[in-house]
Amino acid sequence: MLKKILSGLFGSHSQAASGATTDAAEPVEYKGYWIVPQPDNKSGQYRVSGWIRKPGTSEETLEHRFERSDMLPSREACDAMMLTKAQRYIDEVGEAMFEPDPRRDTEMNSTDMNSADR
Repeated sequence: MLKKILSGLFGSHSQAASGATTDAAEPVEYKGYWIVPQPDNKSGQYRVSGWIRKPGTSEETLEHRFERSDMLPSREACDAMMLTKAQRYIDEVGEAMFEPDPRRDTEMNSTDMNSADR
């Protein structure tokens, strides 16, 4: 039953949305966040990646795509590394991971300024 509820919350639609080459693993709860390993399969190696989600207010779920350059030979090892790295990231960054990236705002503004000059 819990699996069905979690599937409804976090569904398998993540694969299509992310362009990932593997199905998402079962979510793991950590300090109010849900860590969902979903490594990319690249030529027989698995890249550490997935989602960090947190239920927000008014039925909205906050979501952060988590990707690292680490490559591992097995899915199980990759999922375990994802959990470890995501837990550390949550401890270090916390809620700030859901804030807009100021580097993207800067890139957007400079692109807008360049096109305005033309």
